[in-house]
Amino acid sequence: MATNVLGQAVDTLTRNWWLVALRGLAALLFGVLTIFRPGVTLAALILLFGGYAVASGILTIVAAIANRHGEARWVPLLISGLLSVAVGVITFIMPGITAMVLLYLIAAWAIVTGIWEIVAAIRLRKIITGEWLLVLGGVLSVAFGLFLVAFPGAGALTVTLWIGTYAIMLGIVSIALGFRLRSWGHEHGTDRAARVA
Repeated sequence: MATNVLGQAVDTLTRNWWLVALRGLAALLFGVLTIFRPGVTLAALILLFGGYAVASGILTIVAAIANRHGEARWVPLLISGLLSVAVGVITFIMPGITAMVLLYLIAAWAIVTGIWEIVAAIRLRKIITGEWLLVLGGVLSVAFGLFLVAFPGAGALTVTLWIGTYAIMLGIVSIALGFRLRSWGHEHGTDRAARVA
């Protein structure tokens, strides 16, 4: 039973490898824009982050809904996507929020997303190889969130560079994971189905 559920999760990931890679590309672009425009105003940073959070959430929601029939645990994925969209929408609705509120909002989002990715990787470790990329992405997210919480008094420029660096690293890891899932799906498409059955 547990193997069938994990098999469905792997099928979902391999079928949607491009969504994982696309989410990574969005993070990478956000990070590059943030790093190369470190003098960006807080308002622009809020809009950039809001756009990234909404895009990431929409891609996650699409993956969850597209696979709700074949995936027993699609609801946590859907909730994760909805949370990401909600955080992005809040940043658009309340662009005048203080830097400190934005900082804690980003930190909470990174921690929750990271924990979800680590849990997913642990559940899938017996079926797929390369799950360490998902763990690495989750650890980066949690560490980044905790770092922001631990050092909330850092200047806006420093926070901008932290956010940009985190987004670039997460983007690279997500893109690598997406293409690893694609390769794994091609290598084990029929073999894995036979093993699970």
